[in-house]
Amino acid sequence: MDTPWTDRAGRFSWIRTIAFAGALAPALWLAWLWMSGGLGPRRLEEAIHFTGLWTIRLLLITLAITPLRRLGLPRLVIARRMLGLATLFYVLAHLLLYGLDTGSIGKTVSEILARWYLLVGFVALSGLVVLGVTSTDSAIRRLGRNWQRLHRIVYVIAVLGLLHFFMQSKIDVTEPVLMAGLFVLMMAARGAQAAKLPLASPVVWAGIAVLSGLATAGLEAGWYAVATNAPASAVLAANLQFDYSIRPSWYVFGVGVALALVAGGRWLRQGRRLSPAG
Repeated sequence: MDTPWTDRAGRFSWIRTIAFAGALAPALWLAWLWMSGGLGPRRLEEAIHFTGLWTIRLLLITLAITPLRRLGLPRLVIARRMLGLATLFYVLAHLLLYGLDTGSIGKTVSEILARWYLLVGFVALSGLVVLGVTSTDSAIRRLGRNWQRLHRIVYVIAVLGLLHFFMQSKIDVTEPVLMAGLFVLMMAARGAQAAKLPLASPVVWAGIAVLSGLATAGLEAGWYAVATNAPASAVLAANLQFDYSIRPSWYVFGVGVALALVAGGRWLRQGRRLSPAG
């Protein structure tokens, strides 16, 4: 019997167990906050934001599996489908909660059609539904090579989801910028792979870290310049000031450096194994 904690051969899998527990934990935490009054007087609105945030987080975690496989963690792939379906679960919960908040299907539809950020989010949601429906073994067999082509729309879905996140966040886009920066880092890793650069190299990851951090700072400055007319130079300068907070670009850079260190450690271990005994 196929369970969330076993692999295809029926053996217990720590990877799938951790992925299942990690995907389930936010839902359980939300349920606890709902029942205990921890969501405050506008609990539906808070629950909508909570499920939307975890949709983005789980989508990025799912996308992170491919570059992490290149760092010597190939077994992570057995959790990818589960994490993808968990992403679909949270985005559907996001829509359901929004429908409950509006009070009717007609009102929900009219709101989605009237507001650009809702329409963008709904398109992303529809794409996730398509990917979820076609994630079964039978669908993969039916679609053949077209399955992989179809599932490449996940990158477009991620961009639309992040855009929705930015647009609904309005003034403070710190977390959307962080999520977007991590997405840039993962896409930079895929770009390096497409360019035949070795993702097992700490030097490659160090370059990805620098470029992704700079891109994140530029993205934050560009968004504030367009959305609030804030001088881009002032936002960029804020990335070098640590009096009040650390900007998202530094967290993205830090993740890239951490992955470079992982790659470096793996490279050193392999070097020791290959060196002749002294």
